[in-house]
Amino acid sequence: MGRYDDIIHLPRPVCRRAKPLTGAERAAQFSPFAALSGYEAAIREAARLTEPAVELAEDGAAALDEKLRLLVENLPRRPEVTVTWFEPDEKKEGGALRVFTGRLRRVDETAGLLLFEGGRRLPLAAVRGLESEIFPDFL
Repeated sequence: MGRYDDIIHLPRPVCRRAKPLTGAERAAQFSPFAALSGYEAAIREAARLTEPAVELAEDGAAALDEKLRLLVENLPRRPEVTVTWFEPDEKKEGGALRVFTGRLRRVDETAGLLLFEGGRRLPLAAVRGLESEIFPDFL
């Protein structure tokens, strides 16, 4: 006869005062404890890189103005344009360069916006580069 043969087939003891835990409740007992709530998010935010805002040089601004003039002249053709613009970060100093390609519908110089088919609106002041098939090679 084995050491535990007399109790091996008995039912497991159950506490009558407390209800049994679900699997999720039992697992929660062993989940890691976060003593500093929000610490991980703060570390991720601090590690996220941003780029400083770069202003265009005079010759770059002049080339951009010329490209914008050509776009306005060719608006009836609905040219496809690739725009590179600087998007400021909402939480930190600096931001990131973004690129968007779409068909230009209108240039609203009063509001300072490029309006594209599909409703996309980009601020003219943030534009750092324009590319399109309508630009001559020397621009």
